[in-house]
Amino acid sequence: MPPGQPDLASIVAGIERTNELLQRVLAEVATTPSTHAIFVDAGYVYAAAGRLVAGTEDRRAFELDAEGLIEAFIDKARTIFPDSRLLRVYWFDGARRRIHTPEQQSIAELPDVKVRLGNLNANNQQKGVDSLIRSDLESLARHRAIGDAVLIGGDEDLVSAVEAAQGYGARVHLWGIEALDGRNQAEPLLWEVDSQRTFDLDFCKPYVTRRATGYELNGDSPLCGPAPTRDEVRFVGAQIAAQWLSARGRETLAELLPGHPYLPGSVDQELLIDAEGLLRLSLRAHADLRRALRDGFWEHLQAQY
Repeated sequence: MPPGQPDLASIVAGIERTNELLQRVLAEVATTPSTHAIFVDAGYVYAAAGRLVAGTEDRRAFELDAEGLIEAFIDKARTIFPDSRLLRVYWFDGARRRIHTPEQQSIAELPDVKVRLGNLNANNQQKGVDSLIRSDLESLARHRAIGDAVLIGGDEDLVSAVEAAQGYGARVHLWGIEALDGRNQAEPLLWEVDSQRTFDLDFCKPYVTRRATGYELNGDSPLCGPAPTRDEVRFVGAQIAAQWLSARGRETLAELLPGHPYLPGSVDQELLIDAEGLLRLSLRAHADLRRALRDGFWEHLQAQY
């Protein structure tokens, strides 16, 4: 054998050591459980579940059992990914100056749940939530911390988050809540994900409870207690606006918005009649309460845009 060249035995030994190392790596990979995470756009969940169960997207009109709903999401993921462990649930919501509300604090204290807050503007619209979702989803996928991502949301702006995670090899599964009519998730988002799942009324109903205003109809019993405050009447106006929007659709807003702060006579009369029915109180002699009613109606409609 020429000097300086390895003999056959050395070559075979090197190959065997390489094969042994590869086998160890493959064995370790095979025994390492896959990991998944759940990313929840809370704004979408509140709006979609509230409209489906309570007939309104206004958070003030219903209570959401976030703890129970999160646990239901975790259980569902456990059945879909039986060989995967949960990293955690990310709960993305908005808050003024990014300061946790008491409800958000209680959610943040739940095990395996991390609350991430975007800002909330004067019209109660979330700002910065989509970018937070993308940042966390992309980072976890890039570092191979997750193999599957459950995304619960519907905004088209989330498409870039899905693309980023998929670019690093993660599979993204879109979950949504049934819409009363049409869809509440953007089609480009539906096209981009790896799988889709929709939760119906029976799934959501246990976790949504309408709040009583204290002035709702209760048989034929008259209104008891003092007259409502301006804030309470404003809340009733928002409730009626939510019902009005659900029944007529967002397209009809185009007819109203140019006239703000005034309502067409027919709409104003309908608003007044509906409010008096809920409050069991005539507002005809209370100009300040009628103004509060219209303010609440407008505030809810404008918050949708």
